[in-house]
Parts: sequence; C-alpha cells; structure tokens
Amino acid sequence: MMQRLRRRVAALVAEWRRGFEYVRERFGPARRLVIVHGDSLPERMPSRDLVLARDGSEDWCMGMKCPCGCGRTIELLVFPEAKPRWSLKVDRRRRPSLTPSVWLQTGCRSHFWVRNGRVHWSR
Repeated sequence: MMQRLRRRVAALVAEWRRGFEYVRERFGPARRLVIVHGDSLPERMPSRDLVLARDGSEDWCMGMKCPCGCGRTIELLVFPEAKPRWSLKVDRRRRPSLTPSVWLQTGCRSHFWVRNGRVHWSR
C-alpha cells in the first residue's frame, strides 16, 4: 500500500514538473548560446542555456541540461568528423537551433528539437 502511494506521488510530481517546464519553455525567455574556450564542456552547466565548447576557431561540442528536468547533462558533438553530428545555427539574438533532433536512448528517454532557443518536444 505504501509503495503504491509513493509511486503515485512520484508520478504526480513528475507530471507537475513536466507541466511547469512546458509553461516555462513556451512563455519564458528563450535559451541562449554561451561559448566557452577549450575542447570540453564545463563541469557546472547553466540550467537553461546551451554551451558551445570552442578551441581556437574549431567548435567541438554542445552541451545543455536535459530540458525534462532530470538533471542530466547532454553532450552533442558538432565537429565535422563526428558521427553522429549535430549542426548549430544561431540567429542575431543568440538563439540557437540544432539539427537533427536530440533523442536520448537511456535514462529519461527525452526526444526534442531546439529551434530558435526553444525546446519543441516530440509527441
């Protein structure tokens, strides 16, 4: 009985978190691009912004916290020889767009696109 109650409470909290993140993503400020120098991401990532690791004139990887709220840091390779590889475009207001979509195969299994600084969830 107690385990069932705990699972139900955890499911309700997860549902509330998803709803909050949806509203924040839809109506809150757009995500921005932050550039760090070096070939790796910083240990401490910003909660919303995307981070691009750039060494000299070469872009290495993109990183961001998972938008589902699980706390996982997502690292995406952007250098030309990488497979799989993501492409980054940034508009004048520093809002990033990534292609293709981001689909996590383990953990929270999030699947989303980043377009103009906004996360668009796959259905």
